[in-house]
Amino acid sequence: MGDPALSRRGFLAASVAAGLGVTALSGCGGDSDGGSSSGTTTIEWWNISTTEPTKTVWAGLAKKFEAQNPKVKIKIVQLENDAYKSKMTALIASGKLPDIFHTWGGGVLKQQVEAGLVEDLTDRTKPWADGLLSVAKQPYLIDSKLFGIPFDIGMIGFWYNKALFKQAGISAPPTTWSGFLDAVKKLKSSGITPLALAGKESWTGMYYWAYLAMRTAGVDALQKADDKKDFSDAGFVQAGQHLKDLVDLQPFQKGFLGAAYSTPTGQAAAVGNGRAAMELMGQWAPVVEADAGRGLGANLGFFPFPEVEGGAGKITEVFGGGGGHALRKGAPQAAVDFLKFFASETTDRELVQKTKTLPVVPAAESALTDPDIKAVQAQLTGATGFQLYLDQAYAPALGQQVNDSVAGLIAGSKSPQQVTQAITSTAKQEQ
Repeated sequence: MGDPALSRRGFLAASVAAGLGVTALSGCGGDSDGGSSSGTTTIEWWNISTTEPTKTVWAGLAKKFEAQNPKVKIKIVQLENDAYKSKMTALIASGKLPDIFHTWGGGVLKQQVEAGLVEDLTDRTKPWADGLLSVAKQPYLIDSKLFGIPFDIGMIGFWYNKALFKQAGISAPPTTWSGFLDAVKKLKSSGITPLALAGKESWTGMYYWAYLAMRTAGVDALQKADDKKDFSDAGFVQAGQHLKDLVDLQPFQKGFLGAAYSTPTGQAAAVGNGRAAMELMGQWAPVVEADAGRGLGANLGFFPFPEVEGGAGKITEVFGGGGGHALRKGAPQAAVDFLKFFASETTDRELVQKTKTLPVVPAAESALTDPDIKAVQAQLTGATGFQLYLDQAYAPALGQQVNDSVAGLIAGSKSPQQVTQAITSTAKQEQ
């Protein structure tokens, strides 16, 4: 995942080269301890929870923490996924990160750590962090040290409209890729849009290629390819061909290339309002579908990404990750205290009950009642392999190239071979 000896200066220079420049945004932590002459410590918290009810729930948690800690103020900055990534890249280039910021872990966090921008939480969060689910902490462990605290864990899968499946004569969710393509054809012949996709946001299409790569080449192949800086394996080309076979069926909603994810006319709303039968998305999908659209209620179902016949992967190998929080280097103790508050059983139960996240505190698992979220948990519990989101598992430039190349394939501007060539070229440049 990039040069392990990458210096802070080199990483910041690379961030500038990404085209975002040095944008110093006011209020970020930098070298300040957040204190004021009144003795109040202000903590700036950047997150991506822009949809309801999560946005309101998180704001309420910040107020609750302030009430328990009267000399601390939480300044919340909430940004949509892609906007957040762009702003964070700019802040990294300036060397100033927020006190508390959203992270998915993996290669992106690794480079931030190697640049000297992130606080080592190993000692500062003992012993309470030891009680969190081990699998949830894995993306934030770098060289056996903890640099992030999870608040969620989950996986990507297909969320589908049971009523539309029944209308199209599909009796059960498909378990094979050929069966999935047949289901798409049945939906189309019934006048139903099979899939919703936010083509404007390249990360949404990446999920298809990543899963197909896992199913054809095997779950370990993606890490091996990153290690070797070579994605030319036939399994990856086959993954692109399988995705092209799907795209050739024209399964997505009208205007999908210009659609965003969580807007009233975007991907989640198309499913939530019954205008499309499926979307490939994470465990947060039901909440966003209900916020951007009406939501499907009892008509909503979930199934894992199908197996590809003859492929090395299994249906029990899952792709996903979770959300976590990291701290800037030198963040004040109040920021650590907030992470402890956010990772408490009381807070985790509230998150599970109100925002349908999967618990990271074992004692909060009894709060799970939503059948859809239980279905995701069941898949995770039985998982035989796990792959973190590629745009987070890999170094930033490589992850972005995966997203962009797959988006090109979906838009018709790249062939399956050109996708692997572009990804390999960027991987070699990262050496």
